[in-house]
Amino acid sequence: MAESVTSGNFTFIPTSIEGVVLVDCTSFGDRRGSFMETYKRSDFVRGGIDAEFVQDNQSCSSKGVLRGLHFQINHPQAKLVRVISGEVFDVCVDLRPGSPTFGKWEGAVLTGDNHRQLFIPRGFAHGFFVLSDTATFAYKCDDEYHPNDEGGLMWDDPEIGIEWPIPADVEPVLSDKDRVHPTFSAWRAAEEGTR
Repeated sequence: MAESVTSGNFTFIPTSIEGVVLVDCTSFGDRRGSFMETYKRSDFVRGGIDAEFVQDNQSCSSKGVLRGLHFQINHPQAKLVRVISGEVFDVCVDLRPGSPTFGKWEGAVLTGDNHRQLFIPRGFAHGFFVLSDTATFAYKCDDEYHPNDEGGLMWDDPEIGIEWPIPADVEPVLSDKDRVHPTFSAWRAAEEGTR
């Protein structure tokens, strides 16, 4: 695994999946409050992230909400995700054909206090589970959202085996769409059928 890189007020930490990077941001505080940079293109390029972001999104969710696993089919998006307030368990799944980590997942706890971000390259499914009473989640994308290009995977597919930190007595709150996504195997078979 590559070593961490620090540039400016950011530390870029490689994960077990090539291209997926944790980004720690330095926060400066005094009696007035705090300040931090959350993105600076020159530092991100030096840290190995050369995405050109074109859209910012933000959502607010309640405790127990699970969003995902989502991706765009023909217009894949790289994402830089973070939590403004609250706490989530954030996950991405490698869907890049030929990748040595195809079908593998990476996860991280992102909070409004730890100032940690996760960079997810193109070719991944993404989702998160809300651990706090509420969470405000924000992310940058390097392609615009195309509503007719949505894809998804079953969030609890045992073949992927994501270790969600969901208590045994909690039923995640899902959208109707997220309840009916295919398994990884079914998605893969459909993909191979279109080639």
